[in-house]
Amino acid sequence: MDITFCELREKEVVNLADGKRLGRVQDLVIEPCGKVIGLVVPGEKKLIKALSRDESIFVAWKNIVKLGDDVILIDLNGIVPCNNNC
Repeated sequence: MDITFCELREKEVVNLADGKRLGRVQDLVIEPCGKVIGLVVPGEKKLIKALSRDESIFVAWKNIVKLGDDVILIDLNGIVPCNNNC
């Protein structure tokens, strides 16, 4: 199945482990050879943005369970926050 980054950005990402909606795809992580190794999605939204910084979540490609028409189902046992390089 071929899919473009623009199409991925339109899909909601849902974690099957806890049912949380993580938001839409923000970025792709790609190896120098061109292989996609994962997605970057928003972290938990904070109520007081001025006092906290948002952390993105890296989702390894192997943790993607299903690419649906309007949703990406993932299975994360533990959430991996990205550092500022994501």
